[in-house]
Amino acid sequence: MAARPRFPARPEGLPPEQSAAAEGWVRYEDVSQDGRPMLLALPHGLGLTVWQKRLMHLPEARTLQHAGVIPVLTKLAIVGGPGPISVRRAIDHVGSYRFARTVDAAGQTNRIVLEMWTESSAPAGRTHGEPPPEAGRVVAVGGVYFEHVFTRLFAAPTERKVTSLAPHGVADPVDIVSFTQPESLLELPDGARPLDDALIADDGDVVLGVMHTDSNQHVNSLVYPRLFEEACLRRFAARGESTRVLARRVEVAYRKPCFAGERVKLMLRAFRDGARTGAVGAFVADGEPRPRVTLTTWFEP
Repeated sequence: MAARPRFPARPEGLPPEQSAAAEGWVRYEDVSQDGRPMLLALPHGLGLTVWQKRLMHLPEARTLQHAGVIPVLTKLAIVGGPGPISVRRAIDHVGSYRFARTVDAAGQTNRIVLEMWTESSAPAGRTHGEPPPEAGRVVAVGGVYFEHVFTRLFAAPTERKVTSLAPHGVADPVDIVSFTQPESLLELPDGARPLDDALIADDGDVVLGVMHTDSNQHVNSLVYPRLFEEACLRRFAARGESTRVLARRVEVAYRKPCFAGERVKLMLRAFRDGARTGAVGAFVADGEPRPRVTLTTWFEP
């Protein structure tokens, strides 16, 4: 099967009951000084649309949850729009989801996947100062893609893998998708010029505390791209690149969570991609041969 697109597009023809719309407000820290939306403000739209308006009311989702079969986040991708938007106006989110599966070389199902998308928009505006020329016109705020793999999260390690939902009375999905191996995000994007010869450790360990966690009892999925963006700025400064830049696209692949009290290394490699700078990177724990989390981020002035 062909490699998975870096930002898989929402499939055409999804039934209406697999989509929902919702309005959400942003905080001051969700909008940059020039009016561009921060990337990490956008995933909230998935909660407002897909989770709250669809999956919470889906009988199959409740059945699987009661059986201990849980969708665990394995990849996210976020693309931010140019703005400008104001914190005084709400963002409109349209979210969609589908169940799918991946197959091995023999064509046998080896994962059950839950995919989600949102497209977000808002009226152009500014929080302070003169309104922009296009004030009031609806502009794209950004898009989000989430990939989850179903697992028996609380079962013994040898019993966690889920290759069929049928034993729980839920029909197996028909659609087949490919799976992004986490290490693939450490490859430089096509056409990018490396600014570092290899992955280099950021200064000091990443020390994780309870402030980084959520109710799932591990470090929240959005903490990693936030910490990585700060490390990228440090690397750009060390390379003489401008730090007056903002992350406009991020991809994250999750292999294993981190927990409060742990210390991990953050490795990264900066690159230039046309007018954009960026970096690939990984969160690595001592003694583990594979990264726990891998990332690619692009920045624009």
